[in-house]
This record gives sequence, structure tokens and C-alpha cells, in this order.
Amino acid sequence: MPEYAATIILNQAISKLDTLAVISLAVDRPVENAKQGRPLIPLVEGAWVEVELPKLGEPPPLAIDVYSTVGTDHARFEALRLVATLRRQTAWDVRPDFGPSDDD
Repeated sequence: MPEYAATIILNQAISKLDTLAVISLAVDRPVENAKQGRPLIPLVEGAWVEVELPKLGEPPPLAIDVYSTVGTDHARFEALRLVATLRRQTAWDVRPDFGPSDDD
């Protein structure tokens, strides 16, 4: 099944676990697959969030990736909804960072 992604940039020094915990609280969804090494937070049907840390020694930003099995537009829409939620419920400096669409 194809996965389409839309990236949100978080300009803050914060751990992956703390980032996942805050997102989980903000969207009122649990973190899943934490013990399997690919933790994610489900959003709506066919969409979920994962957090990518910078490489060792690199400064922030963190990449918060919203994935969708539906399409790039769906991933971007859910990413924008997540940006709005995080801006409303946290003091985080988050912004979308969308490249060209894979659906085009």
C-alpha cells in the first residue's frame, strides 16, 4: 500500500518521546508501535503521524511527518489540521514544509 507524506517542521529542541507525548495529548490519540521501533499516532482513517529526529549532532528542527494511504492531498490536509491543533494547544513554532505533490 503506498504511503504519501506531508512534513511539518518543529523549530524546537525536544526529544522524540516528548514530541510524541505532546502530539498524542493534543490530538487525544495514543502512541502506537512504540515497542516495535516505529512509533506513530493515528489520526483519521488512513492517516497517522511519525516523528523524525535530526541526525546525531544536528540541531533542530524536527520533522513531524503526516502519512496517508489515500494521497498527498489527504496527507497535506491532515498535516494542516495538526499544525492548527498544535498552534492552538502548545507554544510550539510549527509550520508546514510541503514539497511538490506526488499525485501531480
